[in-house]
Formats: sequence, structure tokens, C-alpha cells
Amino acid sequence: MKKLSLLILFAAFAFLAKAQEKPTKTTKIEKKEVEISCGECMFKLPGKGCDLAARIDGAAYFVDGKKTDDFGDAHAEDGFCNAIRKATVTGEIINGRFKAKTIQLLATKKTEKPKSK
Repeated sequence: MKKLSLLILFAAFAFLAKAQEKPTKTTKIEKKEVEISCGECMFKLPGKGCDLAARIDGAAYFVDGKKTDDFGDAHAEDGFCNAIRKATVTGEIINGRFKAKTIQLLATKKTEKPKSK
């Protein structure tokens, strides 16, 4: 009888401990066109450095798995700290962060500068 009571008590503690864990919110993203840039410089996310972020459906998320300099100099004229680019991404949003599997930058359209007379 003692063993059964102890087993029931242990099971109750294990159940309560599991019940207190917060569920992980996950949203899968599959080949979606998004805006990508520096989270702090361009999307005004809180932080202490230049970290890559993606704006998906109007909300900005820091990116895990890639960095701003993985795509060239982030502080160049067209770098992520100075420009917002378009990209096709695949990954998951987990607990408010985008876990990138793939990021494919889309070509930027270069506009011709008017010729001076």
C-alpha cells in the first residue's frame, strides 16, 4: 500500500510539473516573401547591436541561424543597417523568434539615375 501511495504521489507531482510548462507557439513559414533588415537599425526592435530580423505579416522577429554580415557588409549603402530588402524565407516562428532554414535575397531593382546635362 505504501508503494502504491508513493507511486500516485510521484505521478501527481510529475503531472503538475508538466502542466506548469508554457506551451511553445510555433508558426511554420514556407517560401514566403518578407522584408529583411537589421532589427535595431531599421525595424526599431530593442537590442544592443546589429542583428538580422525579418518582418513577416507586419510583425518583426529577430532571426536565428543567420547574421546581418552573412549577406555582405551590413553597413554598406545597401546593407541591412541602411536598407530593407526583400527575401524568400523558410523556417519557423518559435516563441517570438524566426528560426531560419533558408533565406534567399531577392534581386533589387536598380533605378537609373538621371543623366546630368
